Amino acid sequence: MTRREFLTLSAAASAATLLPGCAPLGSGRRQPRIPRWRGFNLTEMAGPRRGHPYRESDFQWMQGWGFNFARLPLSYWQWSSPKDWMVIDPEALKPLDRAVELGRQYGVHVCLGFHRIPGYCVNGRELEPYQLFDSPRDSMERALAAAVHHWTYFAERYKDVPSSRLSFDLMNEPPFMPDQSRYVEICRALITGIRGASPDRLIFANGADIGQTPVIGLIDEGIVQSTHDYQPKMISHYKANWVPAAEFESLATPTWPMLDKHGVLWNKEKLREVEITKWKPLTDAGAPVHVGEWGCLNHTPHEVCLAWMADQLSLWKEAGWGWSMWNLRGNFGIVDSGRADVRYEDFQGHKLDRAMLDLILTG
Repeated sequence: MTRREFLTLSAAASAATLLPGCAPLGSGRRQPRIPRWRGFNLTEMAGPRRGHPYRESDFQWMQGWGFNFARLPLSYWQWSSPKDWMVIDPEALKPLDRAVELGRQYGVHVCLGFHRIPGYCVNGRELEPYQLFDSPRDSMERALAAAVHHWTYFAERYKDVPSSRLSFDLMNEPPFMPDQSRYVEICRALITGIRGASPDRLIFANGADIGQTPVIGLIDEGIVQSTHDYQPKMISHYKANWVPAAEFESLATPTWPMLDKHGVLWNKEKLREVEITKWKPLTDAGAPVHVGEWGCLNHTPHEVCLAWMADQLSLWKEAGWGWSMWNLRGNFGIVDSGRADVRYEDFQGHKLDRAMLDLILTG
């Protein structure tokens, strides 16, 4: 059997696993069943500047290494503007069309996610003219109407692409919140908009509190919930200048395991507590979980990074969760990461962290 024949059969098997699997929900839907997708975030359209097409080589590499999932974090500024949310430039979405096609060619499931959605972004939310969260009702309604408009447009544009190949991730890393009612309200409106044009679209929703907390109020929607596992940030984001100092458990040089500034020992069992056990009410109800983002910035000593990653991967494998690493190429990735303490392998004109690649292949 050729590799392409194998991938064709694998894609067919993946499609089968997307059929409803668990007990009917109140809406008549069932919880989706998904493969244990593993892969990377590809970030070409995550920022404000347009004109960065996705690279076919990324999909080729993923296929060659055995990965099957690409999450594409997107900023709506790529195809619209905060000056007029309701105008969408279809020409600006052609790179996405190409990425979806590359996913088909190389047997890689593509997940489109709004990293910046009208009314919110985890980085620079104040740049939005109206806010999805924590604002007067009129402001929140304007932002939500625009967000629904964009997702409805995407649902219509890609309605003929099956969910075995393409899914939607509603919004990236919603803020810390004392209760989840507003977030549930937003997600339900977005889901309704999507399903109006594409009733069977597979949908992901990030956990609350920047992806760290399950959202019980969405169990009946029949969606995947996406956790972002960067804990503890003293390991994953060491020396990251965009992270508020208060979010770091310690500013000391990382080790693994590691004591934080409060004397709490972070080790594999602590990770199990905050990343697996915390989500048990969701998984006990049959809702699937996928790790939408994780990774370790290049300032963390390489040996420490790999030790922490090994424990993460072991826990997710035990739980049956797939994952997508941030990123493939770049300062969290396995290619051209710019680490000072790695002996890189020359790879098609790039610098490959072979030790990290070999590790994640085991997870």
